[in-house]
Amino acid sequence: MKKAFIQLHIAVLLAGFTGILGRLISLNEGMIVWYRLLITSVTMWILFSALKKIQPIPLRDIAKIAAVGFIAAMHWVTFYGSIKYANVSVALVCFSAVGFFTAVFEPIIFRKKFNTAEIILGLMTLAGIYLIFHFDSQYKTGIIIGLISAVLGALFPIFNRQFLQYINVETLLSWQQTGGLITFSVLLPFYLQRFPVESFFPGAEDLMWLLVLSWLCSVIAFQFSSNALKRLSAFTVNLSYNLEPVYGVLLAFAVFKENKLLSKWFYIGFSIIAAAIIIHALLLAKQERKPLDNAVHA
Repeated sequence: MKKAFIQLHIAVLLAGFTGILGRLISLNEGMIVWYRLLITSVTMWILFSALKKIQPIPLRDIAKIAAVGFIAAMHWVTFYGSIKYANVSVALVCFSAVGFFTAVFEPIIFRKKFNTAEIILGLMTLAGIYLIFHFDSQYKTGIIIGLISAVLGALFPIFNRQFLQYINVETLLSWQQTGGLITFSVLLPFYLQRFPVESFFPGAEDLMWLLVLSWLCSVIAFQFSSNALKRLSAFTVNLSYNLEPVYGVLLAFAVFKENKLLSKWFYIGFSIIAAAIIIHALLLAKQERKPLDNAVHA
């Protein structure tokens, strides 16, 4: 149990580290995502095929997964774009709005009742982002792109939940990364025409960070979180992933000293978001205790 808990938090920390890598890599956001998809998809096919984890699935499902892979790819493009136009801290604060958009989209897609508490907490998060947006005008473009990233980041896990009912996670991720690579490759020439780059190929330092991003923050982080999920409750996993923006912001403070660049309104807005995360954690804890209480009184 202790090993699984450590693996889970390493996975969350690695997820928060992706923002740092987005700033360290000098390539533009489109090229970062393209190389990440290329390296990750090739690695997953080799690794999961060797482990015999890839299952055959119909072409119709492959096409659907590829479409979701494109949504995931555009989520990363806008996430790294938010970093380039603002900074790591602002991009991760915007990422915390994923909870609000999930609370809105999931009931609509699955035709179920809205969770009022999640909507309210999501609105708290948006209020915190608005304070930063309103008073730190230099970050407005980055915040708008970051919120688009949050919308896309809320959508593809919702669709993945449907696929995981009959497709194992290794098959899903391998095809999703590949589908994202193929569909984004079609878009990439038009993207680069609009946002040109000096060089298509990464230098030695960029390549090193791209390998870290693909192998550590994608493949290994997935393995750790999957192993943890087998041994820990869904409550523990959900609660831990709420810490991803917090870990990422603290890393940005430590690595890039971004705390010296941010105004008091960032901290006020971030405090509201942190309060929403804490309240959500308490609600999850209460929800987790209910089955235990019912079992005791049964």
